[in-house]
Amino acid sequence: RDTALQPLFQMSYSCSKVGDPHPGQPYKGGNFCAFLPDNKEGQKTAVLLKKAFEHGLTFQIKSCNGEERVTWGPIPHKTSWDGGKARNGYPDAQYLREVCSVL
Repeated sequence: RDTALQPLFQMSYSCSKVGDPHPGQPYKGGNFCAFLPDNKEGQKTAVLLKKAFEHGLTFQIKSCNGEERVTWGPIPHKTSWDGGKARNGYPDAQYLREVCSVL
């Protein structure tokens, strides 16, 4: 089994801004974890994911049961090291190619 890169995002509570579903309303943050293989392709993808995060493309705010909360955005992330594509995990031979085309 390969080793993994494990980016961890900690999003705090804050207020939404213009362009979010309910500007000025507080939203709930959370901890988000992703997995990438620790190889040349995984490291290249990590750099692209970091740029996407810095440009505010990784997360979005959504309403869930009347509460605003941070959720994953449109960029696919592997949130499990196993379970296959159906569970956002590995094995998924196409993931790095797919995420790089989105990025």
